[in-house]
Amino acid sequence: MDPKKLSHTLAAASLLIGCGSALASGAACKAESAATVVPVIELYTSEGCSSCPPADRWLSSLKPAAASGRAVVQAFHVGYWDYIGWVDRFANAAYTQRQKQVASWNGTSSIYTPQLIRDGRDSRDYAPLGAAAGETAKARIVLQKNAGDAFEASVSPGEGVGAWAAYWTVTENGHASKVKAGENAGEYLQHDFVVRQYVPAGEYRGASKLTLRSIAADPQHERRVNLVVYDPKSGKTLQAIGMGC
Repeated sequence: MDPKKLSHTLAAASLLIGCGSALASGAACKAESAATVVPVIELYTSEGCSSCPPADRWLSSLKPAAASGRAVVQAFHVGYWDYIGWVDRFANAAYTQRQKQVASWNGTSSIYTPQLIRDGRDSRDYAPLGAAAGETAKARIVLQKNAGDAFEASVSPGEGVGAWAAYWTVTENGHASKVKAGENAGEYLQHDFVVRQYVPAGEYRGASKLTLRSIAADPQHERRVNLVVYDPKSGKTLQAIGMGC
């Protein structure tokens, strides 16, 4: 699809989340998920897409929600616009594959940028979250940082949950690029919530412990380590958590 046709009115959009926040201890770097589902926001974007910068700016406005544990926010940069002259240094083929999986859950074969996904569902209008933001969580997560960049999560699915799946991401804020070619030639693009590491964690039944060896923290870019637990059949979020450690 031509990204120029995918314009969105984002300036007036806002994210209304009433799901409560994770409990975190700065000293121990440990967090426990809230009683209600924490919304998961995924933006599929590219530095080669001329209609993406407004969506990127909108995503940056979600910093307060992410910092307080009221949302897990992620910008997946894709590389299928690289052919027009500018290679997005944050793109990864695995992110495109995830976008295709999301499309499959939504019953479509098309992918595009910018694409906003909320809890596994396409959300083209960038409207505020609805009542689902207060839904009771279907899983409980306790996340903690161990020595170095090792993270461990205990996941306990709720009653009636059969199979569940999960993935980790590490996101960074404060990135910028001076684009020299392609549709955004001459633009200075700023990015937050850039996915720098994406690790599918597999499928499970019952309570399990998951581990992540994250990439090293960069003192110049604030990071968050996120774990998303979801229904493997539909992609719907069962629970999610993020921690700024």
